[in-house]
Amino acid sequence: MRRFKRALTACALVLAAAAGTVGWAWGEVQPAVTGPPPGAAAWTADHVFGRPLPDPATASPARVARFFAGLTADQRTRLIARHPLVAGNLDGAPAGLRYAANARALTAARDGELARAADPARDAGDRRRARARAAAYGALLTPGRRILAFDPRGRGQVAEVYGDLGTARRVAVVVPGSDTDLVSYGATARMARNLRDEMARQSPRTNRAVIAWVGYTTPVGVGYDAATGRLAEKGAPRLERFLDGLAATTRTSVPPAVFCHSYGSVLCGIAAHRLTGRQVSDLVVAASPGMRTDNAGQLRLGTRLWATARDTTDWVRRVPAVELFGLGHGTDPADSGFGARVVSSDRAEGHTGYFEPGTGSLRNFADIALGHYRAVSCAHPTPQPSEDCRHDLL
Repeated sequence: MRRFKRALTACALVLAAAAGTVGWAWGEVQPAVTGPPPGAAAWTADHVFGRPLPDPATASPARVARFFAGLTADQRTRLIARHPLVAGNLDGAPAGLRYAANARALTAARDGELARAADPARDAGDRRRARARAAAYGALLTPGRRILAFDPRGRGQVAEVYGDLGTARRVAVVVPGSDTDLVSYGATARMARNLRDEMARQSPRTNRAVIAWVGYTTPVGVGYDAATGRLAEKGAPRLERFLDGLAATTRTSVPPAVFCHSYGSVLCGIAAHRLTGRQVSDLVVAASPGMRTDNAGQLRLGTRLWATARDTTDWVRRVPAVELFGLGHGTDPADSGFGARVVSSDRAEGHTGYFEPGTGSLRNFADIALGHYRAVSCAHPTPQPSEDCRHDLL
């Protein structure tokens, strides 16, 4: 009974502790964006080639990949022109086709927001938000950017590739946490670029690509969404499908390593129950409030699980490591009893500092993404052999 009361008290403190630490306002409940991309109904009704197009809601990424493999270049171009939002978000479609489709969709979306921003019939707040979205869309249209997904619904979602998926031998995916959307995407983009640059520094001859994946609705501020797994549960199938799409369209001999930051690790924890070694080589969580499980064994994950030691200045350290009545996210994955491989975060500062150049965490992330497991630095400088985070990899 005493233990139950302590757990209940801890759950009550989950929100208050986080809010008091970071000074955020209570967040509003977010409607989760789920289902097929915008325009899916028009796509499925279109028999442009005399046969049905693959249903975005039911066709597997492997089925989508086979469909596009049977099209001519002209047929692919026609689909981009007719259905840019569907083609650009269809997991299993070729990356180059998705880049072209999303450039077209972003151009149309930017022009629409500019028109809203100039509409005198709209109030000042609407025009201000339209200008912000137009600026975000315009930035994504900068020549050379590879936009693998773009969904303007809700607060907006995006996935961007840094590198060449067509030639990459090693691929990594970065899954961000709360307060990330299309307008605030810059911080996630920086994480992905820093990881790509560190991989290049460590292994210049290895072709690599890093994907920033903002493919789910994230919590805003600290509130019900941040303290529960509701949005993570909605987003997990989207991550699983995205990884299936990579497996169907890339030619790497090793599946991608997936890096989950903050609330993103909650999503990854839920997805982990269904992820296999075909989809993911390594799952890495950083600044995690928990993965909604008591230990790694309960995840039944078919691949390696790594956790980054929490920096002493990271506010997430003050969030109670408990889950009760749906509040909280469970045990800290960096806890010695959880069962993850715990790596050093030397020189990282704060909640968002784990991907910064010069930190031990970023070096470890690059080593894991490259498969350089012998170079990974464990959280303890002189561990016992049984405590070495690399013990069964050496």
